[in-house]
Amino acid sequence: MGMTSPSGTQRVVAVQTHLGRPEAISATCEFVRSVTAHGLLVAAEPDVVEALHHSSPGIGVIDKDGIDELEVVVVFGGDGTILKAAEWALGKKVPVLGVNLGHVGFLAELEASDLPRIVDQVIRRDYVIENRLAISVELRPDRDGPVTWQSFAVNEVSIEKLSRRRMIEVLAQVDGLPVSRWGCDGLLVSTPTGSTAYAFSAGGPVMWPELEAFLLVPLSAHALFARPLVVGPESEVVVDLVGGDGAVLWCDGRRTVDAPLGGRVTVRRHANHLQVARLSEQPFTNRLVKKFGLSVEGFRSGYERTTG
Repeated sequence: MGMTSPSGTQRVVAVQTHLGRPEAISATCEFVRSVTAHGLLVAAEPDVVEALHHSSPGIGVIDKDGIDELEVVVVFGGDGTILKAAEWALGKKVPVLGVNLGHVGFLAELEASDLPRIVDQVIRRDYVIENRLAISVELRPDRDGPVTWQSFAVNEVSIEKLSRRRMIEVLAQVDGLPVSRWGCDGLLVSTPTGSTAYAFSAGGPVMWPELEAFLLVPLSAHALFARPLVVGPESEVVVDLVGGDGAVLWCDGRRTVDAPLGGRVTVRRHANHLQVARLSEQPFTNRLVKKFGLSVEGFRSGYERTTG
């Protein structure tokens, strides 16, 4: 008999896995076997269902489409696999619990060796949810025309030049007021979650993920004023393509569309937060130090007194 929630319905959790890594698939199978033994249903996208059945025939995984209530999606893989899960978890308001497979990630929570604990806490619903600001983006090929493409981003929206030789010129506005016109290779609008991704390599600041703000980072801008800008979470950022050969728009490096000269990109906060589930207190500071190998050895509180 399946385990039911207080409302009397069958409890369903989802899984997402890195299909290119055998250890991810085997860890996912082990997780599925453990939670289904406790009466939960497990759902996944069709390609994941197929891979799990191939690896472990008869394993109890069903197609997630058509299921209304998902408690959590447990993701086996790195931050890229979590971004893949976010493509539906964000819209359905399903928390994402990342399980690392030997790489330090910013979103991933635990190592795969913690599997019994992960199973136990998922069954007991023993996790806290971090709410992360996400981006909603719209493209108008003609600035006064209709929206022809829209998407979302967890990390960043990047507007980049199409031509290797020619820069693009962009006019950035915040809340309807022009801020700067840049001749540049592109412009990023990042969330705090994305501040350690593309925006970081472009020279932006690291933002603690609980911040609610947007980060604007010009890419290789030929201007005196080309510093990263941090704007409030309710701000609307509009980027007009005013010069160059047109651009390409990317969301999280995963979803893309061409943006012509004369086009307009509008960025605002997404109606939903990305919900990141944590099984334990995992301070961002510790993840940052580990990810970048920051020097904290020999740190002592208080001042060192020199004698002499």
